[in-house]
Amino acid sequence: MNTAEPIWSRDEPQSPCVNICVIHPHEGLCVGCLRSLEEIANWASLSPDARQQIMAQLPERKPLLKKRRGGKRGRPQS
Repeated sequence: MNTAEPIWSRDEPQSPCVNICVIHPHEGLCVGCLRSLEEIANWASLSPDARQQIMAQLPERKPLLKKRRGGKRGRPQS
């Protein structure tokens, strides 16, 4: 007979954070989870629907960080 309490779980989307917290200097997105600083800061207070909308946009953001950085952007700043 199992008398253990059920494990608590959340109904809203979990954070997409993968503990690689570095903001890309040109795109303004976290290279780990692809969220903006504003989205990261507000995540805990967002509604489940707002979180789901952001989560749906994340795959579209990935190519933004894969662009080749040539020209002035590719050079070290002196």
